[in-house]
Amino acid sequence: MSSCSRLDYGQIGPARIGRLRHPGVCRFTLKSMRLVSGICVLLLAVLAPGICSAQAAAKTGGGKRFSGSAALDFTAKSVAFGPRPSGSAANLKLRAYIKGQLGACGCEVSSDAFTAQTPDGPVAMENIIAKFPGKSGRAIAITGHFDTKKMAGFVGANDAGSSTGILLELAAVLAGRPREDDVYLVFFDGEEAVRDWSATDSTYGSRHLARKWTGDGTNRRLKALINVDMTGDKDLDIVYEMNSVPSLRKLVWDSADALGYTGEFLRQPNAVEDDHLPFLEAGVRALDLIDFNYGPNNMYWHTPQDTMDKLGAHSFEVIGNVLMRVIPELEAEK
Repeated sequence: MSSCSRLDYGQIGPARIGRLRHPGVCRFTLKSMRLVSGICVLLLAVLAPGICSAQAAAKTGGGKRFSGSAALDFTAKSVAFGPRPSGSAANLKLRAYIKGQLGACGCEVSSDAFTAQTPDGPVAMENIIAKFPGKSGRAIAITGHFDTKKMAGFVGANDAGSSTGILLELAAVLAGRPREDDVYLVFFDGEEAVRDWSATDSTYGSRHLARKWTGDGTNRRLKALINVDMTGDKDLDIVYEMNSVPSLRKLVWDSADALGYTGEFLRQPNAVEDDHLPFLEAGVRALDLIDFNYGPNNMYWHTPQDTMDKLGAHSFEVIGNVLMRVIPELEAEK
């Protein structure tokens, strides 16, 4: 099976049918460094080997390549906190972990904290934003969510874990590199519905930040926003997402083709609801990268079977390499 259009209602079950737009269409949606002393080098290696070494290399013209294995490792560390629904103790611990990793890479880390009104009452949530400053006044955003669906035994290796891992490895690769445009890496809280997916019970973090960035003018500076979700599946096939802006979709798919990833980036159209929609509605050029064909008949999605053994380093590397090709292409746009 290679696309959402082949999902079978009889095998999906009622909870998932509620998130499908219509039969056959999914609904969801970072050469050397000057050595001061041997002790400093040892501390860097111990405290932040991936991120700090990437920053040092970039400053002297080297530069770390995106590592699928490293992204997979970040994912495993995130999943190890256990189920991470918004407002939970594990969610709070993951936020601290994300901030710690970002803080080591020298980017500007900010918090977008808010209280979401959910069907289960008010829930404290927090988007985490890493900014890699440029000089043009324009900006590019790569986003993904870190919260997991509130359900027993669900650790969300792919559904939230993979996007967290990709964003943290992107931070490692971007660290210290000179930029033309500002690059934002945004970790959304509250993507998952507390109960049943709807316009008001879902995408809490992205809806909040889209409103905030409209108010402070950030959205007007964005050349593009690319959201990543569920992109760690060993059998990777990215949806040709039809809610996304066509010109941005073409740029990303052309980049994937140029890198030899035609088999992972499908051209079978599907429409997906995800964290890109609030920005599309705010007039931002936005795209969703999602694999919504997770296991036979999508059977691993939102089940306890969404575990680390279903994920592959190559899939992370595919997504990371495409994004690292697309970012400079977007920066070249005027």
